[in-house]
Amino acid sequence: MEWLTDAMHAPFLDTPAWAWLVFLGIVAVLLVLDLGVLHRREREIPVSESLWLSAGYVTVALAFGGWVWWSMGAGPGLAYFTGFLVEKSLSLDNVFVISLIFTTFAVPRLYQHRVLFWGILGVIMLRGLMIGFGAALVSQFSWILYVFGAFLIATGIKMLVVADSTPDIAGNPVLRFLSRRMNVTPDLHGNRFFVKAPSPADPARQIWWATPLFLALVLVETADLIFAVDSVPAIFAITTDPYIVYTSNIFAILGLRALYFALAAMVHRFRYLKYALAGVLVFVGGKIFWTQLYGKPDPMVSLSVTFALLAGGVAVSLLRTRKEEARDAPAG
Repeated sequence: MEWLTDAMHAPFLDTPAWAWLVFLGIVAVLLVLDLGVLHRREREIPVSESLWLSAGYVTVALAFGGWVWWSMGAGPGLAYFTGFLVEKSLSLDNVFVISLIFTTFAVPRLYQHRVLFWGILGVIMLRGLMIGFGAALVSQFSWILYVFGAFLIATGIKMLVVADSTPDIAGNPVLRFLSRRMNVTPDLHGNRFFVKAPSPADPARQIWWATPLFLALVLVETADLIFAVDSVPAIFAITTDPYIVYTSNIFAILGLRALYFALAAMVHRFRYLKYALAGVLVFVGGKIFWTQLYGKPDPMVSLSVTFALLAGGVAVSLLRTRKEEARDAPAG
């Protein structure tokens, strides 16, 4: 069994294989518990359950961060919590887009959890590929961090300029491409992504058709890919350790998907959060240049500034939207 011990302690992306297996095992248990036990039968997810499920995911994520701090040191621990906070915050924008996608395809709450669950599996693989590719780039070309920093600053400025814009789901190029090249049913067929139905050319022949639920799943995955273009460079600006980058990313996304059913009902209350997110991107991008010119800042400073920006964005959003609702409400 010595070979097994050696294999478990062999480094994979600078971290022992057993640490990766521990993380993947935790994620697998969470997903099996979510789909196989708590949501084995399809039903609507009430807001209260969404909050409790999200709290469970956050508790596990924080406990994992505590283990990282204890086993790897304060530096990696602070990097994990900062990355978790940044990814969690950036993903809030994704909730708004997912809500628009479900509205566009008239997906009832009964089937939304199925789309989100399968979307999570796609995210786990997609983020793994992107982070692995990013880690390879950083290790071979250290100057790529400057590109990441400039990209984050430009993205933050762009987010400030177009903070009030709404994505055009119906005009999405991916949706237009799929609609032209696939047979798509006009209506949903329960929770099914594909169904067999008569061919338009030969009604006597049964062929496979995609349902609008499948198109919704593809657009959710596409949205994840687009948001990953922002979030992956952002976390690499905090740490270049692939283990910290990947684990903080996945735990943040898992918890946010669980919280979706509560957030979707009140996402309009966070309309000013985008300005805070833009500030976070500019700050994280600028930190790369500061690190290269003056040395790495205290990780606690990075975590504190990030938390302060996001907390301020949430507070302003809640206060201003509350005042707007009170002002627009009919008298009496």
